[in-house]
This record gives sequence, structure tokens and C-alpha cells, in this order.
Amino acid sequence: MSKFPLSPANANIPIYLDTGTDLEPKRLSEHICPACETSSRDQPIHCVLVASPGPPSYNSITPRAPSPRNLTVPGLNLETRPQPPIRTLQFDPEGRPHVRFRRNAFSPLSPPSIANSITKDDIDWSRKSQVGLGIPDAPFMPDISPITPATAEKLGEERPENLQSASNFAQRIEEKLWKYSASGNVVKRWLIEIISWLLSAACMAGILAVLVVYKDKRIPNWPLGLTLNAYISVLSRIASAALLLPVSEALGQLKWSWFQGSSSKKMWDFELFDNASRGPWGSLLLLVRTKGKSLAALGAAVTLFALALDPFFQQVVQYPERWIQQGIGSIPRAITYEPFSAGKEYRVGMESLQLDQNMLGATYHHFYEDGTLPISFGKGVRAEIPLVCPNSNCTWPEYETLGICSKCADVGDLLEFKCVNSTLDWIQVPDVDAESGEAVFPNGTSCGWYLKSDDPVLMTGYNVDSDTSFAGEILMMRAQPLYDLFTRERLPGYTSRLNTTHNPLAHFVVASGRTVDHIQRNATPIAHECVLQWCAKTMLSTYSEGGYTENVTNIFVNETQGPSPWETSEILNEKGEPSGTEYTYVQNITVKGQGGNEYHIDNLTQVLTLSLFDDIFPSSYTLSNSTDEVDGMLRYKEYITVDVYTRNLTRNPWLFDNVTKHMDNLATAMTNVIRSSPSNTKMITGPAYDKESFVDVRWGWLSLPLGLLGLTFLFLIATVIRSSMEQDQVGVWKTSAIATLLYGLPDAMQKKMTASQGMGTPRAKAKEVRVKWLPRAGWRFSGNSGFSPTSTKSRHASFSPTALKRDYPNFSPTSSKKDHATFSPSVPKKDHPAFSPASLTKDLPTPPAEWI
Repeated sequence: MSKFPLSPANANIPIYLDTGTDLEPKRLSEHICPACETSSRDQPIHCVLVASPGPPSYNSITPRAPSPRNLTVPGLNLETRPQPPIRTLQFDPEGRPHVRFRRNAFSPLSPPSIANSITKDDIDWSRKSQVGLGIPDAPFMPDISPITPATAEKLGEERPENLQSASNFAQRIEEKLWKYSASGNVVKRWLIEIISWLLSAACMAGILAVLVVYKDKRIPNWPLGLTLNAYISVLSRIASAALLLPVSEALGQLKWSWFQGSSSKKMWDFELFDNASRGPWGSLLLLVRTKGKSLAALGAAVTLFALALDPFFQQVVQYPERWIQQGIGSIPRAITYEPFSAGKEYRVGMESLQLDQNMLGATYHHFYEDGTLPISFGKGVRAEIPLVCPNSNCTWPEYETLGICSKCADVGDLLEFKCVNSTLDWIQVPDVDAESGEAVFPNGTSCGWYLKSDDPVLMTGYNVDSDTSFAGEILMMRAQPLYDLFTRERLPGYTSRLNTTHNPLAHFVVASGRTVDHIQRNATPIAHECVLQWCAKTMLSTYSEGGYTENVTNIFVNETQGPSPWETSEILNEKGEPSGTEYTYVQNITVKGQGGNEYHIDNLTQVLTLSLFDDIFPSSYTLSNSTDEVDGMLRYKEYITVDVYTRNLTRNPWLFDNVTKHMDNLATAMTNVIRSSPSNTKMITGPAYDKESFVDVRWGWLSLPLGLLGLTFLFLIATVIRSSMEQDQVGVWKTSAIATLLYGLPDAMQKKMTASQGMGTPRAKAKEVRVKWLPRAGWRFSGNSGFSPTSTKSRHASFSPTALKRDYPNFSPTSSKKDHATFSPSVPKKDHPAFSPASLTKDLPTPPAEWI
């Protein structure tokens, strides 16, 4: 190092220029300015000038020359800190020092009055420096780096206290972590990773514990609206993040271990490992690079599979619905039917019989319409009985109730086609007797299908007479009871298919010709024999979400035959002469059900109920002077012979082939009326259920999180063991960026990598370079590298004073001891006994032939 010539104006201020290439950090003495009490490293040069009229008492800074054969590689420890720049002047290629002096009117040594009165606009920035050296002044641009000017030079700008305290706190944490990393205790070196893994395991254990507690239970209702999903989501996120930290650090450590061993590795691998410790894309590339045969591949696989941790945690629980009992539901069952027990009507002191209006409405809807069709509601139909269900679902045990049952059979074979001249008792408008006013049915010839009996009855056909008011009239449908309407005697000569009941409410045959075209073509009509009777029904009923469902599992009917329950007697007038016949139903009805249950219906109820069907059986549906079916007229209540009853039907329910279904609906409607009477029923109770969402745990979805937790543990343990085995070769540096900076490439290789000659960018060039990490020697490049010299000799084989002179022009073996005492070969051996040009190469370790 040589002195720069002293400035004439400032002869007492020495300035040193560094002409060497020694990169060893210099340890600087701490010099305190006597006036401002500031470290000389932070003190501007003009402060020294103004404060010290004489030469400042600086100690000589003489760098110690490193031993050329013991080139040290800095180790990563707590003392490793970024060093301040060398306090010498460096020359640029043109030979001009890179230094500019500036006036600072705000120096802490300036008088306060002057400092406060001077502003930036008052400063003459073009003035020559008072220091001299021919260097112009420059504007004051204070550097805010930690090792540059003191706070007094920052124009009064101070850092916020909270920011400074936060920085100090973070620095203390980093220092503590560095202490642990440099510790000889394995646990301390990997303490953060172990704690992170334990945190992940604790979060997963917390999820497992909650799932075990709430499995198959209703969804918990926690404070502040916290849900089970939110709980799992938060803990799973923490578990995922904590699980990846040890994996990332272990991959960072294996990055250094990868370059150990006898073979070299591509420099590109360093970036692959570094990217793998940061995310899944780098992990995928590393997995491909290692082909899954390295310990690092396990960490890369864990990083990739960790992407699915959150979805797997969310799939662990689902919330299906189930029914739970909450209350009691009730449903009525009829044990008898007494529609007039609640009150009777009297006229002039005599009991007046009248029909049950509820039953009358139910039957009339089925006589002249399609009936009261079940209304869909919820998961069934709307209930037509007064049931009670406090919740959305009720079920009842199997029960038995009194009801009405129907049965129908096809009797098309009991009809025969023929043309007969007989009384036209089916025409729409009969003649009227002038004296009595009663209806009189004329005779005529009709062709059609007759019911086989001693007195054949035309069921469907047409009149073939002409020149009459009823000529061409068509009989579309006829419902004929199988008994005399007045005497209740059975139809003689008819062979019944359903002659098994003793007390029927209705027993009839209904036939339909379908359409006018069918009838005119003499097509076979649809014919059914049906019976309606008392019975005991066994049922299963459910009520779910507003819909009622009823299934009949069994039916019990009284099929005991016996004498006719009807008795006849003559009605005498005032003269004692017979004026009519009275028919009386004299039997009470008993229906025996399952298990010996008996249901009783008195004779009065029987008569009033069966009389409802006298309105529709017999009846006939005809077309007169028209072939359009909508013009058809139904003649009913045929027991009334004065002023015949007819009505037009929007839709005749007896005209089609679904008579059996229609009769079933009629029987169900009548049963519902019986079960709706409060004085004739008992309530059956059953459990009432309500829907409840519960926690269903699907343990299989935890296989991935628990598996990754176990693999991470194995990966971490394996990395700890490997790093312990390599502690003499590489430190526990993990993903430290400081280690990468400290152990960077040599300067010569950096220059070759960044040189403009050649093809490609430095990053692309690095892909082909093969490197190896040598303990206490740093990075070494393979001889196969494109950047290697052509010589195969050692990199230190050509060392000589001549080479030193070529590489270091300012180096002189004959320099005085004062300037270069440590560099001169002529120094006596007593001071440097080991130094000689030959010794520089003799004691150096010789690397393998393929390494330079």
C-alpha cells in the first residue's frame, strides 16, 4: 500500500489508497471525535478538519497479509457479520479516485445559531472544497445505511421508536435462532423444525379429538357462531403450514449435502433444491431430477401431496339428516259409527231421520264426479283425517279400524247381445200419466247388450224405432242394483260373482259402451260387478313432511250367510185397507276383526247409510238427438216416479274402465268420514320424529394428513441424522441465505460466468457447470466444465513472484518493511521462517486432477 501525495492545503491529513487485492476483512479501530463524541467511522471528514487544527490522532491501519498457503474459508457462526468497506480510496480504471467532498452546514460542530440560520438555498454547492485535493464539493446526500453517517447528519430525521424497537426485537430473535443453529446439541439445531412438526401434530390431534367427541351427534352450537367446519379449516391450515416448514428446512439442508461425495453435480441442482424448498413446482422438478431415488425426493413428494391437505380435511365430515323422536303423534281409529248419537232432529214430537251430511258429501262427489281425489302434499297426500303430528314426521304402529271396503269383478261374459221389444225404462224423458202425473215408459225395440237374468236388463244399446220422440236414443251406460229397490229381493236368474256378503251397503253391475262408435258397432261393453260393505281394516300410517301415507295390510269382512235382514209389513189406511208396504231392517251388524276385536253398527245407521246409494243405483246415461258425448244426460233417483231427475255430467266416472279404482276411492272416502267422527273414535299414539343434522365422520379421508405427518417425521429424522454425520463437512445451514452469500463462487469464476463472450446468459451457462463442495475449501469446479483452464495442473502450481507481479502490478518484493513488511520475500526467516516462493506451493493441498 502506498501513500497518496499530501494535499498542499491540508498537509497533515494523510489519505491512503488501496492498491492491493486483499479481500480479507479489516478490523478497524474505534476512533472517537473529541468534539462530537461520534465514532470516526460515522464522522464526516470535514468534522475532523474543523474540530482539529492539528493532525488527528488516527492509528495506522495496516492490513495483515494472509498466508498464501493457508487460504481460509470463513465459517458460518455468530461472529460472521457484514463488514464495513475498506477505508481506503479505490482507483477506477482511469486512475481517478472515487471520492467527492462536500460541505455540510448542518454539521454537529457548527454553532447552533449558524446551523439554524442556514438553509439549503443559502449553500453554494459549487464552492471548492476547503480540504483541497482539487475535488469539487458535492451536495449532501446522507446515506441511511447502518454503518454510515451519524443521526445528526440526517437533517433532523429520526427513525420512529416503534420501528426501531421492532427491528431490535426481530434481530434478537434471529440471533437466538443462530445460536441454536450453531449449537452442538442436535435438538437445539433443529428446535424450530421439531416445534413446527409438533404444532402440526397437535392441530391434527385437536381435529381428531373433536371428531371423536361429536361423531354421530348433532351439529354443535358453539359461541360466536363458530362452526365445526371453521374449526377444522383453521386447524388444518395451521397444520399444513407447520408441516411444510420442517420439510422446507430439511430440503434446504439436503441442498448442501447433495454436493458432497466423490462425484460432481450440476450447478443447476442448487437452484432446483432451492426452488423445491419454496413450493410444489420446484418439488416436482426435484422429484423428476432425482427420479425418486434420493432422500430429498421424499420431502418433495410430501410438499406435492400437501396441496391436497385442505380438501381432505374438509371431506372428513359431512352432515346428513336423520329422524329423532321429539314428541308423540296421534291418529284416530273408528270403533263404531253412530252419526246421530250427538243429536237428533224431531218433528211434532217424532224423531226425524236424516242422512249424515258428511257422508252424503263424500259419496256424491263419487257418484257424479271423479270423487275427492287425493291431493299431493309433501311426500304423500294431504291427510283427510284429524291426525296430530307435532313435528315433520310421525309413524304409528299397525292398528285396526272400522271402515268401508269395496270389491269388483269383471262380468263381461254375463252380458249378451240381442234385439228385444220391451219396456224402454232407460230413456231420458218418459211419458207422463195425465191423471197421476207419474212417469210412464213406453215399449219399443232396442238392440244392445243385456244382463243375463230371468228378466233381462239392457245395459248398453240403442233404440231402433222410428217416428217417436225417443227414436235413435243411445244408452251409453247403466248402473243396475242386483236387488229390487223396494223389496230388497235379489235379482232373479242372475248368477252373482260376489255373493259372499250378508249385509252389503251396495251391490250392483255397471256397464259402459265406452263411445258412441263402439255402441253402434255392437262392440262388447265394459261390465263390472261391485259390492260395498262394512269391514275391519288393518293399516300402517305415516306422516312425513306434510304428506300422509296409508297402507292397508289386511281386511276382515263378515261373510256369514243368514236370512234376509229385511222384514215387510203392510201399511193400512184409515179404513183399515192396505195402502202400502213397509220395509224394516231388523239386524244390527257386527264385524269381527283381527285378534277378536268387534265393531258394531246398529240397524238405523245401516239403513241410513245404504239409502245413500239408492240415488245412483239404478241410473242410466243416455244421448238423445245427438252423437256428442258431452250432451249425455244422467237419469238418477229412479225411485222417484214423478218429475224424473236428470243431470248433465262434466265427466261421468262410470263411463270408463277404471271402475274398480273409483270404488276403492269411494270406500276410502267413506272410511275417512267414519274415522273423523269424534264420538266414534279412539286415538292411536306413535312417535313423532323431526329431522336433525348430525356429524358423520369419514375416517378414511384422514389417511393422507396422518400419512404426511408420519412421512414428514421420518424425513426430518433422516435429515437430522445425515446432517449430524456430515457436521465435519457442512454446517447446519438449511435454507439460510447468509450461507449462500458467504460461500459464493470465487471471483474469477464469477467473472467468467458473467463475461459477455460466449453464447447464452450467465444463468444458462450455469446449467452446464458441475461443482462440488469440499470441506473447508468451498466450491470447486469440475475439470469437465467449459470454464476450466486447459491446463490440468493445480491452480496454485504457477505461483511465483513473477506471477504476483503480473497479477498485482503494485506488488514489489523490494518494498520497505514500512509499507509491505508482510509481503516481501526478503524478510529474514526469523520473522517469517516458513515463507518462500517454493513454500507457497509445497504446503498447499493438492486437489484431485479433475478439480481446479
